Amino acid sequence: MTTRLDRLLRPKSVAVIGGGFFAPNVVKQCLKMDFTGGIWPVHPTKDEVAGVKAYRSLAELPEAPDATFIGVNRNLTIDVVRELRERGAGGAICFAAGFKETGSYDAEGERLQAALIEAAGDMPVIGPNCYGLINYADGALLWPDQHGGRRLKEGERGAAIITQSSNIACNLTMQTRGLPLAYLMTAGNQAQTGLSEMALGLIEDPRVTSLGLHIEGFDSAAGFERLAARARELKKPIVAMKVGRSEQARAATVSHTASLAGSDAASDAFLRRLGIPRVDTIPSFLETLKLLHAIGPLPGATLSSMSCSGGEASVMADTAEGRPVRFPALAPEHRARVQEALGPLVAVANPLDYNTYIWAKEEALTAAFTAMTSGGFDLNMLVLDFPRTDRCSDADWWPTVNAYEKALKANGARGAIVASMGENLPEGHAEELLRRGIVPILGIAEAFDAAAAAAFVGQAWRSAAPSSVAAASGTPASAAVLAMGEGTPDEAEAKQALREHGLPVPDGRRVRDAEDAVEVATALDFPVALKALGIAHKSEHGAVRLNLRDAMAVKGAATALLQLGTGLYVERMIEGGVAELIVGVTRDPLFGPVMTVGSGGVLVELLKDSATLLLPSTAEEIEAALRGLKLFPLLDGYRGRAKADVAAAVRAIQGAAGFAVANAARLEELDINPLIVCAEGQGAFIADALMVLGGHGHE
Repeated sequence: MTTRLDRLLRPKSVAVIGGGFFAPNVVKQCLKMDFTGGIWPVHPTKDEVAGVKAYRSLAELPEAPDATFIGVNRNLTIDVVRELRERGAGGAICFAAGFKETGSYDAEGERLQAALIEAAGDMPVIGPNCYGLINYADGALLWPDQHGGRRLKEGERGAAIITQSSNIACNLTMQTRGLPLAYLMTAGNQAQTGLSEMALGLIEDPRVTSLGLHIEGFDSAAGFERLAARARELKKPIVAMKVGRSEQARAATVSHTASLAGSDAASDAFLRRLGIPRVDTIPSFLETLKLLHAIGPLPGATLSSMSCSGGEASVMADTAEGRPVRFPALAPEHRARVQEALGPLVAVANPLDYNTYIWAKEEALTAAFTAMTSGGFDLNMLVLDFPRTDRCSDADWWPTVNAYEKALKANGARGAIVASMGENLPEGHAEELLRRGIVPILGIAEAFDAAAAAAFVGQAWRSAAPSSVAAASGTPASAAVLAMGEGTPDEAEAKQALREHGLPVPDGRRVRDAEDAVEVATALDFPVALKALGIAHKSEHGAVRLNLRDAMAVKGAATALLQLGTGLYVERMIEGGVAELIVGVTRDPLFGPVMTVGSGGVLVELLKDSATLLLPSTAEEIEAALRGLKLFPLLDGYRGRAKADVAAAVRAIQGAAGFAVANAARLEELDINPLIVCAEGQGAFIADALMVLGGHGHE
């Protein structure tokens, strides 16, 4: 499939505009990488740039260039872009800064960025404020600085990386981890061409195996959905390092949900939905990308580990704790095979300490490794730190590598060699291991991050493709919400809207005074709850009275509560609750309705036990989110207690999600706290609800 970016990403001619230090360096880097296409410097006064013939103007070029590096000031950049577009060029990298990245307070930067977009028309422009592009497959560099990468060999494939940080991009080229790169690209301001479109252009290249994205912000939800779908079609996995976990959660307005559902939680949910794993550090990012490049997604999450040290075996076991990958115990027949290979003096387990008595004995090592890797694990790991070669010999380490290679091939198994310290696996060794079909991984924690990410992709690709989040944002609003004005309806109005949508709301009514409260409570049947209306967090303000069992109790409570709010609400008391959940929805400007489910009640912010889902979500996704909560054992009958009606809770949550989708045009926040989940077969009920409405729609 061709893309709008093909000429820019895979050029047969490169023009370079500008002088100074940066533009001539682009010429030097293309020459250094043996680019065989045309290299055309453009300078108004120079006859040559870096030893290459220069042209006085764009008009003098032999033909419209496929790719152009523009290294002039921001004002001239706009003129150059317009001339390139009129000439029919394939695209440009805009190096200059001083556009919209300076902030919305800079009117001049805003104006210039708008002018740049207008000048470009439909010609692709990357940036501005962008370092550029390195195509290691063809040796084409629109890159104004040194870099540490190498050109791919004939027939070789590699990973691609896009980052929104030019300095991180420079650093990534300097990695010595053996990861072959086909492309490295920076995104800049994404004024015209967004990250997702760049990524789509890269993965179409058959020389690209996998894609790494360093993301500061998403350009388009729909664009990333297209990218994830195409990556799945092409079997090219993606890993992301999304910055922003430390960002303050969205400022809470009136709901508990807003304090939990920051934009980073929505980003995390979006990546999960797309089947894109997220890692937190640059080393884990590179090691995950390397694993995905070398062997692709994993079919499952079972691991084996072998080392010649009990200490290393313990570190492996401990590091796996709390992670979504695991070391299963060996089946009896498998254990017997390993025991036979190692003899009676070795305690056989997973992770396995195979002991040093067979060290450097290739035949014995092969027998042991073959027996261990015959267990059908999704990934086998051999912990092996090489000695430093400037002071020591590593000759005795290669029989271990040879034996492991034979064992993996004999069983058709996937394998990695894991160095506990990154410096103990030199780049040349890493490249040799990749050549042998073994993944070299630098760092134990990084190995588990990579394995978990690869298993996540495998599971996502085995599941049905997700529905679009765009489906949750364009639905016409229902009459229930449209009947209300902008702002915060009181609990009586909010619950009536939810009840009309079919959600499980206990019987309740608005009342005028204490006498009316007694009459309604009697009609509803005791016990009842009595609440002051017009107060957001009633428990914190003493605005709720629970378990009122007779008329006298109701009258006394009503007399007190009338002083607090705008009215009273009497409701049938929910009895038999096993657990309390929070179910909330906030409106994200990019993703639309974002749902939070978690441990509810008055301690919701303290517990911070929650999961985030983008809408629409299936019942299976909602149940999986509940099962991931720390609270779930309580729902599941912890220590012999009654099991909760999880099915009813899922139905109620799915109903709230449907309400949010139906009313996405106006619903800013929905906060159901608590959703009281009763014993199995007895339902789940909305005990309190808070709603915030916007105007009549969003642009």
